Amino acid sequence: MTQDQWTAVDRYFTDLLAPADEALAATLADSTAAGLPEIAVAPNQGKLLNLLISMLGARSALEIGTLGGYSTIWMARALPADGRMISLEHNPTHADVARANLARAGLDKIVEVRTGSALDSLPQLEAEGAGPFDFVFIDADKVNNPNYVEWALRLSRPGSVIVVDNVVRGGAVLDAETDDPSVTGTRAMFELVSREPRLDATALQTVGMKGYDGLLVARVVA
Repeated sequence: MTQDQWTAVDRYFTDLLAPADEALAATLADSTAAGLPEIAVAPNQGKLLNLLISMLGARSALEIGTLGGYSTIWMARALPADGRMISLEHNPTHADVARANLARAGLDKIVEVRTGSALDSLPQLEAEGAGPFDFVFIDADKVNNPNYVEWALRLSRPGSVIVVDNVVRGGAVLDAETDDPSVTGTRAMFELVSREPRLDATALQTVGMKGYDGLLVARVVA
């Protein structure tokens, strides 16, 4: 199997089941034009997030790591008209691009993008009583994955779902001797989840147009 074949299969799935529309295509194009890294979720991954929110019947969502708003649009579209979503983005330029993309998609009344360190914004959300959120998607700096999961728990309720992206790290998650902070942060997150009685979780390896990676899916049970 090769990257070309993984990409071709993803495109086959996407063309049939998650075809791009004007807002999604423009979001990717404008993000690239603004110099944002091309690390948004793949279209079929965005559709998966959309379906998870729909199946959960979620009315509120929290995203940690907005980038250009591509995954944000997929998730916000699954929320009801009176739903709410807060997305946290560290980079002000990324946040501005995301806000424009969300406005063009007609979702700026549902989604609020907050700028700044997520580890500063999350305590503010708690102080405001912004939770509990029904769905949390974590796709930010991997070194802080354990902190983000802990905050997701604090801002959730029994029945909430937490998804963490990019947890395989090309297989490097197996390396207990690594000094790569993205890997050590991800391993610490797995260890936290494994011993956290309030979470029931699994993780999946994936291949596709984004290469070899995977995600963790957890349900808050208490």
